[in-house]
Amino acid sequence: MIPIQGTQLRPQGRPRSSLPSTFSFQPIMAGRYLETYFTPKVLAAQQRYFGRSQNLPPQPQRDPLGDEERVFIEARDSFYMATVSENGWPYVQHRGGKPGFLRVVSSTQLAFADYKGNRQMLSTGNLAAGDRVALFLMDYPRRERLKILGHARVEDARRHPELVAQFAEPEASSIVERVFLIDVVSFDWNCPKYITPRYTAAEVEEAVAPLKARIAELEAQLSRKS
Repeated sequence: MIPIQGTQLRPQGRPRSSLPSTFSFQPIMAGRYLETYFTPKVLAAQQRYFGRSQNLPPQPQRDPLGDEERVFIEARDSFYMATVSENGWPYVQHRGGKPGFLRVVSSTQLAFADYKGNRQMLSTGNLAAGDRVALFLMDYPRRERLKILGHARVEDARRHPELVAQFAEPEASSIVERVFLIDVVSFDWNCPKYITPRYTAAEVEEAVAPLKARIAELEAQLSRKS
């Protein structure tokens, strides 16, 4: 095996946003994330297709979230969460809410309130069998994505009203059924390649607001001249 190439391990405590705007860098991954996924079969596939496999130095047990991850997470209004069923099939579920509904409790813990849904209980049931989760968070306008690995537990809202009060929006607390608590293991910032920018209605409205104002100003000028 050879030392890892093409990926830059992130220095602890140094978010990407602290780098100069002119600095060019490779996608940044926390070392524990790579160590988790670079299994023998993955290394064998690297060797088969590229003639070499990547070698990592020893990594810590977990990589804490930094300021940049916190800011990114708190700005999201949705994310995807993957769990694994008892029969080994992965399951991905979408979660959405107001920006910041996925709470950063600390550098090693996330939480969110889970509301009434279709009563299938797939993620909750899967986590009863195995607590591993993978989160996928997207910022389409900026073409950024953050992936997070962790161990999750699900608490019944009826037994833990204090968690509901802490993590649910006040106006929606009555429809909270569960609270998910996720102990973060590591994370991965992906490169922007192949991410198509997409915008919410609010983001489009904000972008065109100056144009609308200018059009209104010109129309007013024309009206005065006519």
